[in-house]
Amino acid sequence: MKKDSPALFDLPEPARPRAVPVLVPMPAPGPYSYTVPADAHVVPGSIVVVPLGPRKVIGVVWDERGEGGSVDPKKLRPIDHVFDCPPLSDYMRAFLDWVATYTIAPPGLVARMALRAPTAFDPEPMVEGLRLQRSELERMTPARARVIELASDGFAWTRMGLVHAAGVSASVVDGMIAQGAFETVFLPPPPVVAPPDPDYVADRLEGVQKDAARVLVKSVDKGNFSVSLIDGVTGSGKTEVYFEAVAEALRRGKQVLILLPEIALTASFLERFQDRFGSKPAEWHSELAPRTREKVWRQVVTGEVRVVAGARSALFLPFAELGLIIVDEEHDPAYKQEDRVFYNARDMAVVRARIGDFPAVLVSATPSVESQVNAMQGRYQAIHLPTRFGDAAMPDLRLVDMRRHAPAKGGFLSPLMLRGIDATLKKGQQSLLFLNRRGYAPLTLCRVCGHRFQCPQCSSWLVEHRFRGVIQCHQCGYQEKTPEACPECGTLDHLVACGPGVERIAEEVVSHFPDARTIVLSSDIAGGVKRLRLELDAIAKGEADIVIGTQLVAKGHNFPLMTLVGIVDADLGLANGDPRAAERTFQLLHQVTGRAGRTGLKSHGLIQTYQPGHPVMQAIVSGDAEAFYDREIGERERANLPPFGRLASVIISADDRHSAEGHGRALRNAAPQAPGITVLGPAEAPLALVRGRYRFRLLVHGQRTSDMQGFLKAMLAAGPKERGSIHVQVDIDPQSFL
Repeated sequence: MKKDSPALFDLPEPARPRAVPVLVPMPAPGPYSYTVPADAHVVPGSIVVVPLGPRKVIGVVWDERGEGGSVDPKKLRPIDHVFDCPPLSDYMRAFLDWVATYTIAPPGLVARMALRAPTAFDPEPMVEGLRLQRSELERMTPARARVIELASDGFAWTRMGLVHAAGVSASVVDGMIAQGAFETVFLPPPPVVAPPDPDYVADRLEGVQKDAARVLVKSVDKGNFSVSLIDGVTGSGKTEVYFEAVAEALRRGKQVLILLPEIALTASFLERFQDRFGSKPAEWHSELAPRTREKVWRQVVTGEVRVVAGARSALFLPFAELGLIIVDEEHDPAYKQEDRVFYNARDMAVVRARIGDFPAVLVSATPSVESQVNAMQGRYQAIHLPTRFGDAAMPDLRLVDMRRHAPAKGGFLSPLMLRGIDATLKKGQQSLLFLNRRGYAPLTLCRVCGHRFQCPQCSSWLVEHRFRGVIQCHQCGYQEKTPEACPECGTLDHLVACGPGVERIAEEVVSHFPDARTIVLSSDIAGGVKRLRLELDAIAKGEADIVIGTQLVAKGHNFPLMTLVGIVDADLGLANGDPRAAERTFQLLHQVTGRAGRTGLKSHGLIQTYQPGHPVMQAIVSGDAEAFYDREIGERERANLPPFGRLASVIISADDRHSAEGHGRALRNAAPQAPGITVLGPAEAPLALVRGRYRFRLLVHGQRTSDMQGFLKAMLAAGPKERGSIHVQVDIDPQSFL
């Protein structure tokens, strides 16, 4: 055929492959383009498998924005697999985009937080079940008769479900299957938790609690975006109040997310939820078994799970019909993630509610200064619960001036504290001693040469853990066996522990009260979360007399017999330059002392301090939280600190000190001129060496209306690129300054 034959021009052109952007879980600035196979159906939000270099990775089809338009689709690689899974919704993708933009984090790493259960993306397999089809058997026994009676309702049963319900051995059912008594059917996979019943029990609220619940229910009824702040003293019934908002959301057919700072430890919360709704919520935290995590993720995205109680990562679950978010203990620092993507789950929960146009509820006995200011300025609806629920009263608090009531030589408990513990023991009640320091002692040194045991990878001392016989770094986890001789001078038996940890306080308590049942609670306790839950349950049942614990004892636990709370070192949190030190100390001491007297028993709190005149100590002992907040808010406003100004931290780390400092200086020199924004540093971070990496920090301070993200992006773009071991991490709204 000739070259210019008309027949050639009549042939249809091959279909042009469709290109779509796919966000992959890596620190790339945006999505990559891939082609869609002819037999595949994808939409924005579809979860897919794509080739990335020599690997296959999971990604999510993102919104069309012209990516790949300049690339010939023939040069693009195709999507490898499309999961049979509901796509991420428009509003979920908008939320992930917002988080990435606000935190200046790679969008792929943000999307990765929503895709944390890869094996859950395909539907769960059906479960093999049995349905009775023949009740006449050759040999009838009482056990077989019980099985037939139970299965004769016409419903299908799982094999083991039938075994347990009938109270027979598995061999009985197996024998009946062999005789053809059952037909095999396939059942949908069972729910990870039973659906909660909003009307399982009537609320038992009264007075101000009932009024507060009515306000929250009205917000849920409206269904649009709002933020309510429940500010109530410890034991005021805050949980029961927001349970009524949860019940109303369930009645409206919505899913609910309840964020808790330490969900792995709060078995008591799950039991309270079950008492109100007839079933437990689905859990989401790092201690979940992989199989359970997969089931929860899948059933959240399909809408089968109606309520999730989870840690901060639960905020990124792709709910099908989310209609309410509760952030309990909203002030807690545990809501701040400081790894890969730096974000505050409390603030991002409010953003998710705003984008999804549904209500959020923040809850705390000691709200953050930021939330207090938002309530004062009318952005949040303030709900105040000033009294404890029922007949319970707040504990009587007293400051113990350690300059006047010094402990015995070698001890850390004042005579007043010891007398208080003794009196509590004689009444058959419980005492709690709080010290926010793990281990036996924070520092070990040699009496002869002065050698101090320091981590070889971090600029921090090694903490002695006498129970385990090791000295350990609490930054990187490095540990070694507790030495008998000084490695510097070789002298034996001259090592001395300096300062107290909870183990040392326990040793002192046992020496004074050898017959008391004493428990030490710390996050590094042997046995992990399961052991901690058992210990907390034992305390609640009265199986301990004296509890010595770190800050995890302040996390909303209810100990009915606890009538004395002793703060061993109230000044500990004030001994650093953190601008939030006073706020954090006030919150922690208020939460700890609130563990006492929650069931109506007369209770006391003793606070050991060398600074009894400090505003934090005076606010705690007087109960005048309003005066403390007024003072703290005034100081923040005068210094133009959050929430009246903006802060961002840029952390530069490298394998050598010179590279980290040099990169920090170059970044500061590249900062654009912007009115109202100041760059401080670079300065060596208080923890200058962590895991063998040297750390410097730039602190960016701006006005409330400053475009902080735009400023930081311009500075990073104009500055030197990360090379070698240098790594730069941006922390918007930093909570920690270490």
